[in-house]
Amino acid sequence: MTDPIADYLTRVRNAIMANHRVVEIPASNLKREITKILMEKGYILNYKFVDEGPQGSIKIALKYDPVNKVNAIKKLIRISSPGLRKYVGYKDMPRVLNGLGIAVVSTSKGVMTDKEARELKVGGEVMCYVY
Repeated sequence: MTDPIADYLTRVRNAIMANHRVVEIPASNLKREITKILMEKGYILNYKFVDEGPQGSIKIALKYDPVNKVNAIKKLIRISSPGLRKYVGYKDMPRVLNGLGIAVVSTSKGVMTDKEARELKVGGEVMCYVY
């Protein structure tokens, strides 16, 4: 597999389209950090790290509105890919939907949202947009 982050986003996107409650994804440290950010910002209901086998996995409980069954995540878009990395400085940090969405950024101080990176004045690789 050449792009595990794109695979992660695609599995979540497919589970949302199929109206699944839980999705299981092979684990890595970067995927764990992205999952924690999605939980903090309220895009997913819960997550659990399962350490079975050599790699382990992440079980993500997706968040749906109880009234009209609409998912909290409208779109997941991969920005930086292995073939074309997208790096930005803190002054050029993207704003997703004018601040309503988040951009997940991998910086020298760890994986964080665009807002946190702007506050800490660090740039990095823009992994994905979530809204």
